[in-house]
Amino acid sequence: MPIGIGLHIVVALFFAVHAIRSGQDRYWLIILFMFPLLGSIVYAVAIWLPEQRHSPQARALHRGVRQVVDPDRELRLAMTAFEDSPTTESRMRLGDALLETGRASEAVPHYQAALRGIHADDPDIQVKLARAYLESGHAPRARELLDRLIADKPDYRSADGHLTYARAVAAMGERDKAREEFEALVDYSSSYEPVACYVEQLADWGQHAQASGIGEAALTRAGRLPGYARKLQKPYLDRIRQTLRRLPANA
Repeated sequence: MPIGIGLHIVVALFFAVHAIRSGQDRYWLIILFMFPLLGSIVYAVAIWLPEQRHSPQARALHRGVRQVVDPDRELRLAMTAFEDSPTTESRMRLGDALLETGRASEAVPHYQAALRGIHADDPDIQVKLARAYLESGHAPRARELLDRLIADKPDYRSADGHLTYARAVAAMGERDKAREEFEALVDYSSSYEPVACYVEQLADWGQHAQASGIGEAALTRAGRLPGYARKLQKPYLDRIRQTLRRLPANA
């Protein structure tokens, strides 16, 4: 069998399996097997590509490419939206964009303003403000805000808030407390961001053996994740690898 024909059949089989698993009409199987090349092209354009475009993997890839090509796009859009309509929603969007582009000190007043009126005790906004405090060099203010939130809303749960709290405690030099918070986070969080932060913190403390052990174990676990999940966690896994590479060879 010529290689070209064999390849057409393999592609048609791939799309046939997809058609069966995704519950497509059975006439697609007839088209794919009667006309392997043309049928595969039609199926790809009509069914497979539109479906892939809306998959989590495709959306994550699109966000990543957009971030590389135009990293300030969301910030520009958020600024324009806030100028056009200075609502709490647009203010929060602008605060988020400023925070994500490393301009935490500029995000602080937006979150503070959002906490007025009916949103005065909104825990999600308080968590964002605490992170902005932390990232702008005010760890004690971040911890104070989160301690107050814990006291006021003991049933509230936020992995982002917990990570900010752990980082704030670490920045204040309370190693035992920080270690306790980081280890609790690593145990329950589905994200590898807490692991990346913890490994980085341990390395900064000079606890190289523990940083290496936790980091290597995390990378081993991540190797068992589905491909799409590893892609979503890639920024944090890359941070772990970078930290491990800068550890002393005898760590």
